[in-house]
Amino acid sequence: MNQKVTVVGAGNVGATAAQRLAEKELCDVVLVDIIEGVPQGKALDLAEAAPLEKHDAHLTGANSYEASAHSDIVIITAGIPRKPGMSRDDLLATNRGIIKNVTKQVVKYSPDVILIIVSNPLDAMCHVAMEESGFPKQRIIGMAGVLDSARFRTFIAAELNISVENVHALVLGGHGDTMVPLPRFSTVAGVPITELISPERIEAMVTRTRNGGAEIVGLLKTGSAYYAPASAAVEMAESILKDKKKILPCAAYLTGEYGISGLFVGVPVKLGKNGIEQIVSLKLTADEKKALAKSAAAVQELVDAMKKMA
Repeated sequence: MNQKVTVVGAGNVGATAAQRLAEKELCDVVLVDIIEGVPQGKALDLAEAAPLEKHDAHLTGANSYEASAHSDIVIITAGIPRKPGMSRDDLLATNRGIIKNVTKQVVKYSPDVILIIVSNPLDAMCHVAMEESGFPKQRIIGMAGVLDSARFRTFIAAELNISVENVHALVLGGHGDTMVPLPRFSTVAGVPITELISPERIEAMVTRTRNGGAEIVGLLKTGSAYYAPASAAVEMAESILKDKKKILPCAAYLTGEYGISGLFVGVPVKLGKNGIEQIVSLKLTADEKKALAKSAAAVQELVDAMKKMA
């Protein structure tokens, strides 16, 4: 393979992302984790599946970052999940430290890399990666909108009993319960869903999308979603690796777009070989603007909380 992607964090999201990357034959894959033996074991297991899955991607597991050298993309999934009794600030402080260290190591070995951030709280972790790396804004991208939009698409397809391939949906804002699904920009074979589904059912799906992650956590009891988050990160990586220039909703650093400055917020972007090559501006209604501003304010709270920790 000519291209190389490192996945930091060999947990469920990271290992599944490594699997998707390899089986799509997008690149060689390096899996990095601090737990001795885990990335090596998972990489070996995935490599031994290659003859059956019919791909020739090379998989490497490592506990240090030397193996990640000269990566085209690094997908960062490292961090701890929120546990019972843990405040949001506790999670923020712990994962901030983890992302700072990971970013420092990644940049040391791959100074030209593009970073895809998956760790939570996602929008805030993008700020940590940007500050630690000193990278230009187009090379730091948060994975949120692709996942949230996929969930919205799933619910729309089920409601109408149609193929998910016919459904396109758009979710903006921060990755949390203030996200902003946009029914007006969500379509089935080009037809807006507002023409096909009642307002009450659309509102129910919007609410379910906002609570998509929590719904899965509630069902699993001891974990969180990983198949769809991994697929979302790989969708982004594929557009970059193949220079496809797909328009995807991602957490991007805004400098005045949508009336927001100095924050990572989910908006539609064009993803190509240089990372974010364009931020797509949409004309929002007054209500949509208000909802996006509220979501941005929630991200700002996290960023302000981190500043107090510095």
